Amino acid sequence: MKIYSLALGALTLAATAPVAAQSDTQSAVCPVELIVLGVGQDGGAPQLGNSADPAWEDPSLRRLATSIAVLDREAGARYLFEATPDMREQLYRLDLAMPITARPGLDGIFLTHGHIGHYTGLMFLGHESMGARDVPVYAMPSMSAFLFSNGPWDQLVRYDNIELEEIWAGQPVELGDVRVTAFEVPHRQEYTEVVGYHIAGPTRSAIFLPDIDSWEEWETWEYGEAMRIEDLIATVDIAYIDATFYANGEIPGRDMSGFPHPFITHSMERFADLPASERAKIRFIHFNHTNPVRYPDAPERDVVIEAGFGLADEGERYCLAD
Repeated sequence: MKIYSLALGALTLAATAPVAAQSDTQSAVCPVELIVLGVGQDGGAPQLGNSADPAWEDPSLRRLATSIAVLDREAGARYLFEATPDMREQLYRLDLAMPITARPGLDGIFLTHGHIGHYTGLMFLGHESMGARDVPVYAMPSMSAFLFSNGPWDQLVRYDNIELEEIWAGQPVELGDVRVTAFEVPHRQEYTEVVGYHIAGPTRSAIFLPDIDSWEEWETWEYGEAMRIEDLIATVDIAYIDATFYANGEIPGRDMSGFPHPFITHSMERFADLPASERAKIRFIHFNHTNPVRYPDAPERDVVIEAGFGLADEGERYCLAD
């Protein structure tokens, strides 16, 4: 498995093991490519109100809210996964990776759910900002209904800034050389259902699953299709999965045992007996601002890498075609 890094403006982030170097010219020959545009939890880093965060003084420590994109170079198509509050910066990074002339140059936006880090960037498509026209937004039924029925999002629909495309779990969306299939997962559903995505290119495939309550709950889930995360990982070449928190205790003074996310430490313990080839597929993503792995020199990063897992970095690329 080869994962590549990309310089993004003044910020250069190197992906963690296993990694192979690749120039932008080499990457450009990949016909269908996945690129990571953000790895932070919904609020990014530094987070609002946390004035002690060193990222305020050191821009290299800043992280955007989690998002990926898939580039189909032969079709000239770009697909964004999540519309985050950092969407302006992320579209600029996307332009660096695959320049286009049309604006916003998005052939589809796939949303996972209705939490702030995953859909509120849609506001930049409205008439107060870009004034986009008919950008396809792929969303599950409850997510689609939420956008259609609630302001200010319904204005995007009425003004034809976006075009809602309702999707269903288990039913693939065919996009030329790219096939995207949503799968439901247990997670806080205050407004909408929550999904991850299976993304298939011509020869390789990926999982994008930034939010889930727990791997164990998914195995016995009564409100959707129960599944073992290991079985899903076995079907793909690379898996970007929820790693919001590293371990209990990282938020001082709070018992985090009931938090609705699997800790990295728990995931590593659960996956420890997987073959090395399966562990190497995993790229942890969606780091809370308290998660120590967001810092390049954190010893916790070394623990993850030495255990055979990976940590997603902004700018890394993965080719989904030979």
